[in-house]
Amino acid sequence: LVGTYDPLQWMFFNIQIGAIASDLSLCGGESASDYLGLQEINNMTHYPENDVLSNVWRWLYEGVNRANYMEENKSNIEFDGKESMYGEVYFLRAYYYFQLVKFFGDVPLFTEARLTAGDAGSLNRSAASIVYEQIELDLQNAISVLPASQSEQGRVNKFTAYALLGKVLLFQDKFAESAQAFDQVIGVYSLVSDYSSQFLRFGENGPESVFEIQYTNQSNWYDWNCIQCSEGNYGIIMNGPRGWSGPEYAAGWSFNVPTEEFFNSFAEGDTRREATILDIQAFADQTGSSYAEGYDHTGYFNNKYIPRAGESGGQIELNYLTNYRIIRYSDVLLMAAEALNRGQIDDATALQYLNEVRERAFGNSDNNLSVSASALTDAIWLERKYELALEGHRFFDLVRTGQAASTIPGFIAGKHEVFPIPQQEIDISGLEQNPSY
Repeated sequence: LVGTYDPLQWMFFNIQIGAIASDLSLCGGESASDYLGLQEINNMTHYPENDVLSNVWRWLYEGVNRANYMEENKSNIEFDGKESMYGEVYFLRAYYYFQLVKFFGDVPLFTEARLTAGDAGSLNRSAASIVYEQIELDLQNAISVLPASQSEQGRVNKFTAYALLGKVLLFQDKFAESAQAFDQVIGVYSLVSDYSSQFLRFGENGPESVFEIQYTNQSNWYDWNCIQCSEGNYGIIMNGPRGWSGPEYAAGWSFNVPTEEFFNSFAEGDTRREATILDIQAFADQTGSSYAEGYDHTGYFNNKYIPRAGESGGQIELNYLTNYRIIRYSDVLLMAAEALNRGQIDDATALQYLNEVRERAFGNSDNNLSVSASALTDAIWLERKYELALEGHRFFDLVRTGQAASTIPGFIAGKHEVFPIPQQEIDISGLEQNPSY
């Protein structure tokens, strides 16, 4: 089971892509060829030969394979707590397939056993709708057996599964069912009073954390040919300022740099701006620090997932212990609000959830909104931009709500809603490529 959780730790590119492919940040790095796969995604010039997307595909299917290994051996083992444990397995498989269908659309679907080399030539893509059916089934099966809480941090519980189910249903515009799933989660978690605190070390696995990927810096083992093999969070080093010499932060590779336009778009009094974005020059002037400018330098850095001094070990670049917050309670509130509003179910409650998030952001109710119908929809979508910025959601939010073509520079409607199937998979299994790639 731990092995089935393990590929969650490899999802750092998924988080980066969700921001870099959107309108909020640029790829950055050292040069225009630094992590070329990410540079192409940033420019909307990616194609099937993309090493980053190949890793996303391969690592997600490794997660599926490990879940299926558990499934094919389910009848061979008996012990107390077995059914509950398999609830975790079904949740994880659902999560891996949800990532696959978000990134690639129609994908090969298999659930009974592991995929082996001998199966490579026999694969076919299943329609996204069929994959979603399996995801929903896995989550319903998980909900039926998972406990309400777990004694070990990081393990999913019944409410984690309800939250993911609500999100999966929202992505399919199944608003009534989505709202019902979120209703099971509302009130179980709570918003922390200080927005920024949840992204610091002491804020991990707090009352707002619904689903969080765990990392550790205790392993001294590393292999640059297997960056996903570390127990630490490799993605964090990518977000730091180059050549940093100063307090609080640690040097990094200057990727995923927020744009000046985004920084300036926050409303006055919104505490999320400083929590989300580090104005590097202002901080350097304040502290007497120094840094080097990277490619596409904007002057801003991802303050949620930036390397902080003393939070790595062993091979420093690979072993940051920063957890990824995959589903936060504020995300649940905004998704529930969207389902209630777009499903024409209950605008009053939807507005209440939206304003809960805004009150925390501004520290008072002076900025509460009073809107309904389509104006409420727009307000919820805009709130997601600021509440969940740089956490890996923005690109997929823009795609699912039909805003991507008008918002993301270079985005081609009918093509960029999904990423290309890696060319190696086309060559090996004869899979059909996504349109226009």
